[in-house]
Amino acid sequence: MSRAVNTAFLAITLLFLSAVSIAQSEPSYVTDLRDPRFNDVVEDWTSPSLAKTHLQPVRPMIGFVNEESGYSVSLIRLQWRRKDPIDLWLMKPKGIKNPPVILYLYGYPSDTDIFKNPKWQQFTTEKGFAAAGFVSALTGHRYHDIGWTHWFVSELQQCMAESAHDVQMVLDYLGSRGDLDMDRVGVFGQLSGASIAILAAAADPRIKVLDVLDPWGDWPTWMEKSPFVPKNERPDYVKPEFLSGVAALEPVDWLPKVQARKVRLQQREFENETPLASKGKLQGAVPADATVVVYKTHAEFDSAIGPNGDNALDWIKKAIKSLPPSAPDIAVAAGKSN
Repeated sequence: MSRAVNTAFLAITLLFLSAVSIAQSEPSYVTDLRDPRFNDVVEDWTSPSLAKTHLQPVRPMIGFVNEESGYSVSLIRLQWRRKDPIDLWLMKPKGIKNPPVILYLYGYPSDTDIFKNPKWQQFTTEKGFAAAGFVSALTGHRYHDIGWTHWFVSELQQCMAESAHDVQMVLDYLGSRGDLDMDRVGVFGQLSGASIAILAAAADPRIKVLDVLDPWGDWPTWMEKSPFVPKNERPDYVKPEFLSGVAALEPVDWLPKVQARKVRLQQREFENETPLASKGKLQGAVPADATVVVYKTHAEFDSAIGPNGDNALDWIKKAIKSLPPSAPDIAVAAGKSN
């Protein structure tokens, strides 16, 4: 079956996809269809909320911890549903107690290569930030134990719902560690990852800052007109039964419900995975106090992110730093002033 190829990766992603560290490799994947630990799992694919979903997290497995010059790198295997182990990459800056954390969600079909790249790790941990990342459902190492005719778009309802749930479960894990400032959490999402980020931020108030670039959305128009959808499969995705399933996970509907204190929607008019009409609907759905940035040309976008993408994370990092510190930090500061 043909696959649409994602050619609109974020500029900084393309920059950092060279020289992946050999030491930072992922373990092999073995799934047990009879694993009894997940017998009680119930998942609601009609909502990004966990209200009607019961996932069963098992003890995390630490793959490795690497100490680099200015940060540490950890590979943590998490799992809360059968047949679906998730590799979470966590980078922490050295010398910073309980740093704020940004969760990165890139678009299908990107895998974990970017999280393993030392240049990306250094870039994301600059200015005292922790960085975490994983890939969405049926993406990269999470694509297994399923027929080859099934993929992210054909199973869009499942992938969007499960991935939004995964964001919240990852936040649960990060909060359980006790070494991150969970009062200053941001999410950066791109393409399908941006759509997942919108759903998660609407469901989970722990996400205080949301920065999304070129989210997918407006499913009826997207399925009909997006060149990302293979022509031979398009008739299946414009059927009422398919659209009725994904309607409950419509980013246009969930965007106004985002609970983050600071929200930015970035759109590139020249990016064509999402039709212009759908981009317009997403713009019209942002919260009243959100920031909307539209780049009309490649040059305009390149100028905004700076040479080599140097400025790509400025907005989200400044927005997070503007948030009040966590309660423990306030107590420590008060103690020092007495």
